[in-house]
Amino acid sequence: MDNGGGGGMMRATGQGAVRRTPEDVFRDYRARRAGLIKALTVDVDKFYLMCDPEKENLCLYGLPNETWEVNLPAEEVPPELPEPALGINFARDGMNDKDWLSLVAAHSDSWLLSVAFYFGARFGFDRDSRKRLFSMINNLNTIFEVVTGSDKIQPKEKTPKNGSKSNKSGSKPARQPEPNPRSSKIPLPEDNEESEGEEEKEQEDHESTMCGACGENYGQEEFWICCDLCEKWFHGKCVKITPAKAEHIKHYKCPNCSSSSKRARA
Repeated sequence: MDNGGGGGMMRATGQGAVRRTPEDVFRDYRARRAGLIKALTVDVDKFYLMCDPEKENLCLYGLPNETWEVNLPAEEVPPELPEPALGINFARDGMNDKDWLSLVAAHSDSWLLSVAFYFGARFGFDRDSRKRLFSMINNLNTIFEVVTGSDKIQPKEKTPKNGSKSNKSGSKPARQPEPNPRSSKIPLPEDNEESEGEEEKEQEDHESTMCGACGENYGQEEFWICCDLCEKWFHGKCVKITPAKAEHIKHYKCPNCSSSSKRARA
């Protein structure tokens, strides 16, 4: 059973293979991280159903092609790669949904680091290479930060520059484009030096905003949408919402909040 998805990198470093670099390992780390974040945010309904407590010990794997899977642990001893936390499914029904997802996220962060530094050891990274690898990893938000929303640096009332079709500041997060009356509560920027200074500061805040699905930074040319419940921001492409669809949404709920509401009613 090949559950770790890392065999390709290991086999590619056999005899006569090109020497692997910290950048190679970081690309693998980032791809696996993207898959895990997707499982715990965008695909949370599917992930929840797959973690049936009636099944055997299950693990959540991030794969190097930016996908994820829930599977049994590897059968070989020792395994080809470090293994994720066992039995995540057993805790599913005994915890609050958000607490359970946060727990899985924390274990996923730990597993990602162990896989990255396992590769570093196998590829013979020296101290400088290990330091470079950790520096690249440390510049990304953890999965735990993305899932719990603690990656949100700017105050709630700050909005990405493209978050409103009519302005760039306001007391309530808005979507792009914003059809409902809330947009009327947002003051238009004044044409003076003071407003320009505030705009520059706000733009800096926007650039530190992270997508609640993929964890990536705000992109100036990208469409974003804000959840009215958890107030996290998402790339439209990550939650499959286009500007055209957003025009007809009065109150947007992200996949995580929507699934929590469904389970609560059930």
